Amino acid sequence: MRRVHDRLREALQVTREAVATGNTGPTRDLLLFCHGFCTALTKHHECEDRQLFPAIAAAHPNLRQTLRHLEQDHSMIADLLTALQQAVDHHANPPDLDRHLEGIAAIMESHFTYEERQLLTVLDTLNLQTDVPSALGPL
Repeated sequence: MRRVHDRLREALQVTREAVATGNTGPTRDLLLFCHGFCTALTKHHECEDRQLFPAIAAAHPNLRQTLRHLEQDHSMIADLLTALQQAVDHHANPPDLDRHLEGIAAIMESHFTYEERQLLTVLDTLNLQTDVPSALGPL
């Protein structure tokens, strides 16, 4: 999980750097950066919601409230990603795009830190009936 989160952090940083350099503007490169990052983060959360969290809930019912909280975070992050995609589609200027990315970064980091603190030790003992990419996403 930590490795996937680190890759997503890196993807966000690359996207923020692309916006900060101003070289991308509303070009194809920026669309690819944002689309790639948004897709990767969305797929990660969808895989957790469908594969990982049900397995954790079955093995550790005491974590169901924690999992609900994490799923709520996923929904909030999805809304932020939608707003970013709309800003990119409407050719928002770099400061506006960075404002979206900064908000995503703040919520994402808080979410990842909480998720890792709550679930990493559980994952060490969890007997998944699926492979890791199916449970955590392709990263």
